[in-house]
Amino acid sequence: MAKIPYIRGVRPGIPSADELRARIPGWGVDLDPADRPAFPREINGVPENVVWDFPEEQVEHHPRERSIEHARLTPVFGTVAPLQGVPGAVRRLAYARYSEARAAHWLLLLAADRIESKQALWQSFSTDRPDSFLEETGIRAERSHHGFSSRWRRGRVDKHQVLDPVVLALPAILGGWAVTRVVRRLVRL
Repeated sequence: MAKIPYIRGVRPGIPSADELRARIPGWGVDLDPADRPAFPREINGVPENVVWDFPEEQVEHHPRERSIEHARLTPVFGTVAPLQGVPGAVRRLAYARYSEARAAHWLLLLAADRIESKQALWQSFSTDRPDSFLEETGIRAERSHHGFSSRWRRGRVDKHQVLDPVVLALPAILGGWAVTRVVRRLVRL
């Protein structure tokens, strides 16, 4: 059982330092205060002589994502963008199942971001002013602001113009092709 820095008491289920040292090679090499240059200024946990109570906790109206390494949320936390829809479900999965030390955790969070950006793109098509593909990709600026010639100057590192048509245009072309096929099938029926 290990002590928790911001909660007085012990949390069950946390392995001891000896168990971790036996299981993970090199774990705890910096536990000796003599090996740490900032030791005199460090405070581990809550000092015994400090009179301190846990602050009043913010009410959790919606379930918040929290790493599985933590017993609880901090007393105050942000609620600006509560999790919603498919991206929210993917983020909940990342926090509920995987530790922050695992690549799967971060890859799921990246996937949720990608899903959310595509979802916002498709939602923009249902509004009066959908996103403009030509303006957002900078294709017009290529023509009016010497885009092609500026890429061939000496010292440029980003010589990715070969991939630009694939990355920018191919998804739009494939999306248009798919929509055309669906519309044709609906017309035939």
